[in-house]
Amino acid sequence: MQNIEFYQDAFVSHLDAFTKHREPENLYTPANYILKLGGKRLRPVLTLMSAEIFNCDYKEALDAALSIEVFHNFSLVHDDIMDDAPLRRGKETVHEKWDLNTGILSGDAMLILAYQLFENYPAAIFQDLAKLFSKTALEVCEGQQYDIDFETRDDVTIPEYLKMIEYKTAVLVGAAMKMGAIVANANEEDQNNIYEFGKNLGVAFQLQDDYLDAFGDPKTFGKQVGGDIIENKKTYLYLKALEYTDDSTELEYLFSISAKDNTDKIATVKQIFEESGSANATKEAIELYTNKAFEVLSNMTISEDKKQLLRAFGESLMNRNV
Repeated sequence: MQNIEFYQDAFVSHLDAFTKHREPENLYTPANYILKLGGKRLRPVLTLMSAEIFNCDYKEALDAALSIEVFHNFSLVHDDIMDDAPLRRGKETVHEKWDLNTGILSGDAMLILAYQLFENYPAAIFQDLAKLFSKTALEVCEGQQYDIDFETRDDVTIPEYLKMIEYKTAVLVGAAMKMGAIVANANEEDQNNIYEFGKNLGVAFQLQDDYLDAFGDPKTFGKQVGGDIIENKKTYLYLKALEYTDDSTELEYLFSISAKDNTDKIATVKQIFEESGSANATKEAIELYTNKAFEVLSNMTISEDKKQLLRAFGESLMNRNV
């Protein structure tokens, strides 16, 4: 196995070859634009890493990794339209740079391109990849719908929130890893275990994102700290604070208003998160899901060295500050 930077570089080279000029330009240029905006490339790296975990050359998994990245970016294009977001990774979103119709149509083309990449594999692998992809893509849509529904609900429960982030975020991480195992012709049990490993890490990753949004270092986090609080998002921190607070009137009021200057609001909410025990409970949940991922490793038929590498990768994700 190689280090993460090696896989990132190999993937970006493959992506560069994929984002070639095509006609009609107004369909493909916006798709290439979002694909080249950068990001951590976490999911495709996991696909390449998983292939090598099961003794397959990472190069064989490049198209599967690319499919995951194209799908992920397709979902971002449409998410940005739904959120009316002006910026993505510090740059104009596709629908802002072009227009709404271009964003919708280019996104649709990206979804089809993601499927098309599986055609580069033998029939049996193609079938398994496409089956997993269809299941995962539908779950991501379901997760997005739950997220939208939660915006207008005041009775969201912790299990509902965990299901939402599992579908919206974590299943794609699990699928990225399982795709690498499928390309490597790993046995079905190992495929399912690496999926569970990735899915649990994905839940932990999103909970960590929730935590960092409130308590991260503005210099390293990469986006505005307190953004979820400003947008009144009912994250795990918020739901736990409601559960732990005897009188939640102040918190519920703060999450019902929009202010021009949010400095005081952010500070007060963070104080409630800390004093109620919500902040600590979120850190415990991150640890719980990380450990659930690690428990799966004991059932996998790979060497101890490779298990340790996966453990180290999981720990690095959970100890991040960006």
